[in-house]
Amino acid sequence: MIEGVILKKLIKHCDDRGFFAEVLRDDDGLLSNFGQLSWSTSFPGVIKAFHYHEEQDDIWFFPSGNAQVVLYDTREYSLTKGKIEVCYMGENNPVILLIPRGVAHGYRVLGEKPATIIYCTTKSYNPNKPDEKRIPWNDEKIGFNWETKHR
Repeated sequence: MIEGVILKKLIKHCDDRGFFAEVLRDDDGLLSNFGQLSWSTSFPGVIKAFHYHEEQDDIWFFPSGNAQVVLYDTREYSLTKGKIEVCYMGENNPVILLIPRGVAHGYRVLGEKPATIIYCTTKSYNPNKPDEKRIPWNDEKIGFNWETKHR
């Protein structure tokens, strides 16, 4: 895994009424502090990539739909600089993902239904000084192939 990235498996407690699951707790030790909680939906086949932050960490959770999440380590000081990591997240794999500052991230919606993402950040968004550095989804340096591999 990329240095500092943490994937937490979620546990569903199911019964005849439905289920309950804890997503993020203050004693998980994942966020240094809380900044903002956001919610977004993307349609099938959409690619939202890449960006990274210099000042904030993110925690991603896809409660519905499914996504291919791609991470790329841009950090000069990291032992995993330049490494790519792929995670599959969503209703078929209920996990949360800690994305440290300096790790570029993006996702592609998989399947035939929209994917919803809920994410927490350690800082609130500042429209006057956004902490978002953009990299094109098809950046040659990253060189990630977003196409589904039929096997």
